[in-house]
Amino acid sequence: MYSAAPQTHGDRVRLDANEQDRIRRVATTLHAAGRPVRILGSIAWPASVRETFLAAGASKLPEVDYPEFDPEPTMDLLREAERDIYPGNPIDDWFEGTAHAIGSGARMVAAAGTGAFFEYSRQLYGTPREPLRYTETTPLELAEAVQASIVGLGRLNLGATPPPDRTASDVAAVIEAAVREKFGDRAPDVEVVEELSANALATSSRIRIRRSAMFTDRDARQLVNHEAFVHVTTALNGRAQPDLPVLGLGHPGTTRTQEGLAVLAEFLSGTMELDRLRRLADRTHAVDMAVEGADFIDVYRWYLDRVEIPEQAFEATRRVFRGGTLTGGAPFTKDIVYIFGLLQVSAVMRALFAAGRADLISLLFCGKLDVTAIPALARLAAHGLCRPALFLPPWADDPRFLFAFLTYSTFENRLDLSHLTQVAHRLVDDAPVIKTN
Repeated sequence: MYSAAPQTHGDRVRLDANEQDRIRRVATTLHAAGRPVRILGSIAWPASVRETFLAAGASKLPEVDYPEFDPEPTMDLLREAERDIYPGNPIDDWFEGTAHAIGSGARMVAAAGTGAFFEYSRQLYGTPREPLRYTETTPLELAEAVQASIVGLGRLNLGATPPPDRTASDVAAVIEAAVREKFGDRAPDVEVVEELSANALATSSRIRIRRSAMFTDRDARQLVNHEAFVHVTTALNGRAQPDLPVLGLGHPGTTRTQEGLAVLAEFLSGTMELDRLRRLADRTHAVDMAVEGADFIDVYRWYLDRVEIPEQAFEATRRVFRGGTLTGGAPFTKDIVYIFGLLQVSAVMRALFAAGRADLISLLFCGKLDVTAIPALARLAAHGLCRPALFLPPWADDPRFLFAFLTYSTFENRLDLSHLTQVAHRLVDDAPVIKTN
């Protein structure tokens, strides 16, 4: 049995052969349990729903049917795994949290199109007005803070927003070149498809791009860093874990960290921009509207006022209502995790840096995981059960910029710069505006 205080020798955790077999058995069973639970694929809408809705002048709620899903085979496998899980130590606590996330995800998919779908979504991702874990702040407050910061920049002349004049084929060519260079013969296929639940989606074997989507000049590099260098990277690394195959499984318990890492990658690669950040905050506001009772048409009209492109407004609204009820009150709440995920991952990065634990940075990419699994995975890595990541994003593979950024961030946070800030504002206020053509 694995004790709550495992024996150690130096930094290595001592696990006997029976313990190693148990860990492999649980990880394999959890992977088998979660494989059929394809959440986004199960609640995807065909393109015909958008076409019908827009052709009717956006005056009638969409009609969507979801395939039936039987969660019981998954639940049976989870019960089998749980008989071998003994909570009270980091490894088994990670296993138990994973089992809970997979089980709730299975129940959620089975309840698609009903109010019960929202209850499972709430358990897994939270809601906009419920305080986040570890803090009293809510996702809605985070979104409002982002929006307020963007409004504060409204006086800046940032120029016109770049037009979305790149086609899916244009973007696919850029992504394909990048993944071939990064992953070699393990690179995923890049496909332009007719129907997709987002502009782009990535797995270890495929990156799909919706044919009707249009992109700006920066979107291709943003998708490379978000989809390829994080989502594909962690998928490939997870699939290369023979003792812990569950790390190759994306499930709701990994979503917050996965999206947090992916958004952080956009910042560190210089591909994040204000419009993208605003869209992430808008998602939380849209989910909140739906939770409070707004129906699909209400949220669509709100988005249309913001983006002015009917197809784009529809797709943004669809993200909120897929799987839930279109009359309001029971949406899909996954889209509220992005901003908190970014903050959580950034906090962990700073903690690793402050503790001199650069060894744990690559562990974040060893598969699909939540940051709270780091203690468990470090123990498993110490015994050779968690293999080193095959691939890392460029900024983690050569972390010189990351360490410089963290050094500056840590240095700045330790100082009281209020007086310097006041002087800086005074200088700006005293400088006349320079007219530009």
